[in-house]
Amino acid sequence: MNMTRAQLDGLLTQVLDLHPEVADVILTTGKPIQAEVHGSLKDAVTSPDLGRLSPLVTKAMALALIGENARLQKTLAARGSCDLSYAIPGRGRFRVNIFSQRGSLALVLRRLPSAIPTMAELGLPEAFEEMAKEKQGLILVTGGTGSGKSHSLAALIDRINSTSAGHIVTLEDPVEFTHPHKLGTVNQRELGIDFDTFASGLRAAFRQGPKVILLGEVRDPESMEIALQAAGTGHLVLSTLHTADAGSTIGRILGLFSPGEERLIRMRLAESLRFVVSQRLLPRAGGGRVAAFEVLKNTLRVKELIQQGETGDKTFYSVLEAGSSFGMQTFDQHVLALFQAGAVSEETALLSASDRARLGLMLDRAKSLRGQKVTSLVIEGLVGEDPFAK
Repeated sequence: MNMTRAQLDGLLTQVLDLHPEVADVILTTGKPIQAEVHGSLKDAVTSPDLGRLSPLVTKAMALALIGENARLQKTLAARGSCDLSYAIPGRGRFRVNIFSQRGSLALVLRRLPSAIPTMAELGLPEAFEEMAKEKQGLILVTGGTGSGKSHSLAALIDRINSTSAGHIVTLEDPVEFTHPHKLGTVNQRELGIDFDTFASGLRAAFRQGPKVILLGEVRDPESMEIALQAAGTGHLVLSTLHTADAGSTIGRILGLFSPGEERLIRMRLAESLRFVVSQRLLPRAGGGRVAAFEVLKNTLRVKELIQQGETGDKTFYSVLEAGSSFGMQTFDQHVLALFQAGAVSEETALLSASDRARLGLMLDRAKSLRGQKVTSLVIEGLVGEDPFAK
């Protein structure tokens, strides 16, 4: 079976008409075309109705997107997956991942907003205002796939672009948000088209005179090494990692290097790091989703933890929990605030907790102050302990 790009455009336009708030479109063998809306999958019936997709149909869809691009063909064959950007004129842009599974091809198309989101629209923490004013150092936005990292960084880049007359270079795979030149000048480079590896793209950036470098993702020790070098030599480096929270982000960075390099990397990271923001998307009470954020700022206490490591009584969690005066917060503190505002249910809050026992006590305290019935918690080592008394 053959499918043209125009035919695929027509099918996906119908999906957008049926589900205007679609976040992802999933095309896989044995299932109809599916649209993810607010975290739930829904079948999308198109005309012609393709029913349950066959391996030939998903392959035809993949080939319609890859076209004659030899790099994508080679990457898919060698690695089992490839990434690309895709646009339907007048309707929207997508970030696409094509991958093999059980002998056939599947596609996930992540819808990108037509306009660059603002910090206010995304409800980003106040720490992002500080980040936009930083002149050098390393800022990391972390979280799982689909947690909104790219949106947050796009909003941050847009703020810097709007307020600072500097050169911004982005290294992306693929380019997701198209930034116009504003007060700043933005040059966006795409992996495989404009540079061959993130490490080589970063090295070249030193010769391009940027004030700000956006690295789409830290994937290997070489990229991290060059990012630290750039952050330590007068550049502001922004990037992402697939980590769950601030503490695990530090661990992931250290884990990229050999044990013999750990002490040096700890020292360099302690000097270069400015912020780590981790984010998660939670089901919003009443429908939709709401973002929860954990914020780490590199204070003297955080710098000491990075250099010396965590101990039983000194952890990133405890420092963040006590760091509200610096704009820091744990996920649990933000989830508690979302619960108090009625944005998430108690069940969602507990399922999203970093420390479920501790958040349970915090929720019970909040409900008690409201005069609501509290949950009877029997948690070894925490019964009777009041986290607010510390």
